[in-house]
Amino acid sequence: MIPSTKSAARDERGATATEYGLLVGFAAIAIVAGVGFFGESLNTYFDGLATWLTTVM
Repeated sequence: MIPSTKSAARDERGATATEYGLLVGFAAIAIVAGVGFFGESLNTYFDGLATWLTTVM
């Protein structure tokens, strides 16, 4: 039983998968926050542009 316990202790596949899962989760949160912020800024820009075009014409 001891050799299989030592083998399980050296097997890091589960830990690596968990780390990649956390990394993907944090990246997804960053992307959602960035798109939300950028989308809001872009909406404000186009609203200003539309207002300017309306006043010019």
